[in-house]
Amino acid sequence: MPEENQNQTPAKGPIGRFLALPPDSVPKTVFVAVTLCLVASMIVSAAAVALRPLQEVNALKDKQINILQVAGIYDPSEDVVEAFAAFEPQVLELATGTFTDKFDAATFDDRAAASDPELSVALTDDPAGIARQGKYATVYLLRDDAGDIDKVILPIHGYGLWSTLYGFIALEENGNDIFGLQFYEHGETPGLGAEVDNPRWKALWSGKRLADENGDLQISVSKAAPAAGADYHIDALSGATLTTVGVHNLVNFWMGEAGYKPFLDNLKAGNL
Repeated sequence: MPEENQNQTPAKGPIGRFLALPPDSVPKTVFVAVTLCLVASMIVSAAAVALRPLQEVNALKDKQINILQVAGIYDPSEDVVEAFAAFEPQVLELATGTFTDKFDAATFDDRAAASDPELSVALTDDPAGIARQGKYATVYLLRDDAGDIDKVILPIHGYGLWSTLYGFIALEENGNDIFGLQFYEHGETPGLGAEVDNPRWKALWSGKRLADENGDLQISVSKAAPAAGADYHIDALSGATLTTVGVHNLVNFWMGEAGYKPFLDNLKAGNL
């Protein structure tokens, strides 16, 4: 064999040339970084898929706890599922204020329905800032030992300063006296708008009234009491003007004609 052929380095393919590079070379550094990112994303994705059923169970449990709390019957020592069995969920058709059997109340998803063009409407008059409103909503009835309605729990939501606030309002059997209000999801500013979670502020709602003797909606969340009087007034959140306005607007929207008023009229008339 000629001497010049013996001194030649054997040709290497792309993999061979890559492996021959120093460990701290740019190509190897980029390769390791990309590989780690891909592996990490696969692990995170797999964990998210595996944990989704547990997350859904926990979200449902949290929602049930909030309903129990706003109705005043939550006991941490009791099983949540067993305690929640006291409620009678019903899917309500908002336009007529009557219950419908088109959907299963145990599985009906209010939020999904609100974004479904077939089950919702786009709002032109939108004080609550929700853009679309579902035609149906799941309400919860709490009955007394005689089987009569004791309280009704109504889902409400609307935009505050930074986020959409999701919650429940509990009304007495007359459909006008407020038993409680509670938000279970929002992104308002801690120490300011997030004071909607403050037990002292939530307690202000108990015993207030929605409408006056003429049926006109008077409930107000503001700094000063309305002309209708203190029975219809909840103090504004200190330093959180826009969140206060948002809560005022969403409560008035959902308790008004576009919201639950047809249902509340039927409740007051004993037509349910």
